[in-house]
Parts: sequence; C-alpha cells; structure tokens
Amino acid sequence: MSERPIRDRLATRQAVEAWRDRSFRRLPALKVRGERSALQFVNAVGFCFTLSHFGLPVPSLYVAVCGRRNPRWPRRTHHDAEIGLTWNLKDSLPAKRLAHYGKLVKGKPTLVSLDLFPAFCALIREGKGSGDYILDYRQGRMTRAAVLVLETLHERGALATPDLRKAVAMHGAERTAEFDRAMAELQRGLWIAKVEEVYDPDFYYRWDLLDNWLPEPLAASHDLGRAAAVRLLLVDYLCSAGAAQARFLGGLLDLPLAEVEAGLAALEADGAIRRSQAIRGLPGLWAVWLGDAHRRDDAGAA
Repeated sequence: MSERPIRDRLATRQAVEAWRDRSFRRLPALKVRGERSALQFVNAVGFCFTLSHFGLPVPSLYVAVCGRRNPRWPRRTHHDAEIGLTWNLKDSLPAKRLAHYGKLVKGKPTLVSLDLFPAFCALIREGKGSGDYILDYRQGRMTRAAVLVLETLHERGALATPDLRKAVAMHGAERTAEFDRAMAELQRGLWIAKVEEVYDPDFYYRWDLLDNWLPEPLAASHDLGRAAAVRLLLVDYLCSAGAAQARFLGGLLDLPLAEVEAGLAALEADGAIRRSQAIRGLPGLWAVWLGDAHRRDDAGAA
C-alpha cells in the first residue's frame, strides 16, 4: 500500500494524534468489544496499560474498550459496562496465557503480547535462570522480602495472596506495605506472574514463578541480544505511537539514553524511522515512524 511522505503524514501534532487514534483504538468503529478483539489489540500494540493511560501517550485497554480519547472515569465503577469489560479482559487474557500481565512498564499494570514479551525478558532477566535470583540478592539488587517470596514459591508452587503472605510471615496489617513492595519488585524483575484472580468469596490473586507460567517466551529471550531487544521495543512503540523523543523512550522503557540513541540510529539506517524531525505543534525534535501504517514487519529483527 502506498503511503504518503513523512512530511505530509506525521508532520503535525494533529496528524500524530490521528495516527494514535487508530493504533490505540480511540475511535468508536475500532473499539474493543470482547476477548477476541482485545487480544488483537494487545498483539497489535505490543504492550498497553490496563485501566488507565496515566497521562502518558501509551495504549490503554480501557481507552480501547471505550473507543474514544480520554474517557471520563465513571463515578460508579461497579455498575459501568466499560470498566466491567476492561476488568474481565485484563483477567481473562493472562489467565488463558494469551498475554503477560504485571506491573512492568513504569511500574504500572501492563499487558504484553507474547510476541514482544521475550524482548522485555531479555533486557530485564538477562538470561538468568529461576534460581539465579540469589545472585541479585548478594549483589544488593533484591530485597530480603522479595527473596522470601521467591523461595516460598519455589518450595510450594503457586499460592494465593493470603497463603503466600502467611508463608513469608507478612500477613499482619503492619507488613502489608512491605509485602506489596516485594511483589511489585518481583513483577518488574519478571520473576513472578499473577496467574489467576479469584473471587471465593473474597477477592485475591494467585501467584507463580514466571518460569513455570510462561516458559516459552522466557526461553525465547535467551536467543535475543540486548541491542536486538532494544530495537524490538523501539519499533513496537514507534509503530503504535507514530513518533517519540529519545528521552521519553528511555524513561518509558527504563533504558539508558545511550542505548535508545543507538537503537534509533540503527532503525534509521534500516529506513524504519527518521530522527531529528520537527513536528508542528510539538516542542523539540522527534523520531518518526516511516513504515507502513501500524505494521512492524521485520524492522526490529535485524
């Protein structure tokens, strides 16, 4: 399909927002209506936040369910159909192992496609096996509370939150904050995964080691070098968002600026993007996607 030149296609703020309207499904005709279209959405954007975009230019499942920009948060969430559908979808996709869910990007609840997940694993786990967490602890990169959680899951397998808290002696109210920090730490480190949300009758999560829950994407990450993984994430975001600045990408993906710049330079050399572009209505210079509309193809695979 023939595409308009970059100077026409993504030269203004309005054009960039229109691009995102389509890729982020912020249009009524493209809204997510059920599990099938939700999976298509997650696979298309690569990763998305769940119940909010947190003021960031990042895809959101809730926004895609609403099919409009910046939907107003309802006053009565328990009776809102769009909130209800979003909540059910963020549960069902990971429960069926169709996507990964965890506090990953910016420490926010994030759904990640299984195709893109190995890139995150390559950068975050860095080839570490399930028992290598002890190295992080000895090097001061993991808290003792997080180690206790991992040791318990290794010994006992998947556990519900109440049982896990009791097993690590953090079931008292005074230990809640410590437990929550440990769980967020382990989710961001891709050591654990939420495998189920249970309502019986109380609401709680069930947790397992990521190595047990999604072994295939984790194994696939071992074949990805760091530079290739960075390129995959950059391609994914730029294809979805249309344009971005290097510092924003570094902050979003928790990457050093030098790695982002090197990745962008490689993508520009491949003809996938153009750097240092002015966009009317937006400050600074931008990296702009040059590929087919909303298609990554093999731009990041080199």
